[in-house]
Amino acid sequence: MEDLIILHEDNHIIVVLKPQNVPSCEDESKDADMLTIIKEYIKTTYNKQGNVYLGLVHRLDRPTGGVMVFAKSSKAASRLSEQLRDGDFEKRYYAVLVGTPKEDKATLTHYMKKNAVNNMVYVCPSTVAGAKFAELEYQTLDKKDGLSLVDVKLHTGRSHQIRVQMSTNGTPVYGDMRYGGEKAKKGYLALWAYYLSFTHPVSKEKMVFRVQPPKENTPWNVFDTDRAVTIIKPND
Repeated sequence: MEDLIILHEDNHIIVVLKPQNVPSCEDESKDADMLTIIKEYIKTTYNKQGNVYLGLVHRLDRPTGGVMVFAKSSKAASRLSEQLRDGDFEKRYYAVLVGTPKEDKATLTHYMKKNAVNNMVYVCPSTVAGAKFAELEYQTLDKKDGLSLVDVKLHTGRSHQIRVQMSTNGTPVYGDMRYGGEKAKKGYLALWAYYLSFTHPVSKEKMVFRVQPPKENTPWNVFDTDRAVTIIKPND
């Protein structure tokens, strides 16, 4: 990927912008993925011989774009993973929903299970074997043309979590035909990881990154996401 967008890089970490529809790591499609792309970038840029270490600290679903951090050493990977487990690693998302949530601000809790055969995630009773607890909170930032722009903060990191929980709440993510059906409308999935904060694994500096969604694309162009960023305060 010649147009790899690097937001920050040092000896320990590299923070990049993952475009929509690019896998975080290799999958069955064998399409170019972020982990492989960045490894190749490091190998070429620094003339590295042999295998390049790069730790995948967290993932974004293939259709979701936004900020990601990768670790350039095993020590950095271990410390970032520990932050992720302890809740010191904050990720926030913009989502454009079809319809209006019943409440402008709420916490959603469900139990979910993934069907590995069809790669679908379902809400299920807590008593089902393999069910995993899922929790997120959202805040509605704007409403326009039958759509709602919301800020989402994940408390758990389940596969397809935002898409499944929002659809279950009656307002599927725009473009999410998989979980929203015809109601979701056709188009790019309107889910974007716009905010990432963590403590640098070595310097201990607080790192904060914000990246706007592609404003030229529908439905992002319906909303003023620049203004929306000023509404949300980190660690709300």
